[in-house]
Amino acid sequence: MKSIKYLLSTVSVGCACLGITFAASAQTWTQTSAPRTNWIAIASSADGTTLVAAVDAGEIYASTNSGVTWQKGTNSPNFHGSFNTVWSSVAASADGVKLAATSDFFNPGAPGVGAIFTSTNSGAGWTMVSSIIMDLQSISSSADGNKLATVVSDGGIYVSTNSGTTWTQTSAPNAPNSDWTPIASSADGTKLVAAFYGGGIYISTNSGATWTQTGAPSTNWFSCASSADGRKLAAAVSGGGIYTSTNSGTSWTSNSVPVTSWRGVASSADGSRLVAVATKGLIVTSTNWGAAWLSNNVPSNHWWSVASSADGTKLAAVVYGGGIYTSYTVPKPSLCLAASNNSLAFSWAMTSTNFVLQKISNLSKANWTTLTNKPVLNLTNLQNQIILPSPGSNVFYRLKTP
Repeated sequence: MKSIKYLLSTVSVGCACLGITFAASAQTWTQTSAPRTNWIAIASSADGTTLVAAVDAGEIYASTNSGVTWQKGTNSPNFHGSFNTVWSSVAASADGVKLAATSDFFNPGAPGVGAIFTSTNSGAGWTMVSSIIMDLQSISSSADGNKLATVVSDGGIYVSTNSGTTWTQTSAPNAPNSDWTPIASSADGTKLVAAFYGGGIYISTNSGATWTQTGAPSTNWFSCASSADGRKLAAAVSGGGIYTSTNSGTSWTSNSVPVTSWRGVASSADGSRLVAVATKGLIVTSTNWGAAWLSNNVPSNHWWSVASSADGTKLAAVVYGGGIYTSYTVPKPSLCLAASNNSLAFSWAMTSTNFVLQKISNLSKANWTTLTNKPVLNLTNLQNQIILPSPGSNVFYRLKTP
């Protein structure tokens, strides 16, 4: 059993958070058992256990074991006669149970109509919930899977508050040549970020009711990502670089990465860990909000889309004309403590590792007690939380792996 070597004591007042720095090294990427084909999009649950990936003009696959095995969903959306569904994007709720996918060309008898499909069982089965308009480019999901948002090329932005059952067009610009491409959401679905291909980046702080253009330059935006609170943003340019913002899009910083055909970018829940992929054989990662980047040792593939777990330790990327690869870094979460009235609130980043909270009153002894309180996932920041009454005396706490 491996334990976190730093401890929290209830002597501390206010809010304390003991951070542990990740080693500055590139990740190791491993090809999964997924078939080699034209993968176009991938998304991940918060713990990185459930993955969903779509094949361009093909079918949708899901994995519930971090990519070890993959299964096609029943009622795969490629079932409508001889027409293939041209997928553009997939999204997942925090628990990986609710999934969503968009197509930019779908033909169940009406040529040129885009469609939205959802799954309520981790990709085992799919149902078409809406056919809106052609060229649906991207979809985002809140942590609970209830709030969805999708962008339409040469159209507008639509939102749903009931997992895709009904949709409402927002006030976002939808004039001709408003070529919306990417969209991303905060964990609670209230903050959205979307961008034009060949235009600017817009944000909404009220679930899409109103939109404001940010100070980002007008360029060929292809992908964007958001932290759980919507304050830290990242966006990738096709034929350009990667930009980040730490203030909800008020200002943007151009990052020191090669100018290339960037296709996908993903973020951890706190925004500190970023990953981006390009079609010309590049995967880069950052552990400091994009201030510095590391080039990963990966095959020179047409990387097309990338996904991240909430803590940024589990990554998955797809290759157009290839397979699906995953990367794993041993999680080392920070244990945070906030004192309020007569209660103590402990929190740590959601990971695929089942960390347990332990306590002891005397560090000279070895009999740590594992608390039986079950962590509750906070859907606003994707942190595990346990609230305990104040012990009234000196007590030390730690996280430990099973």
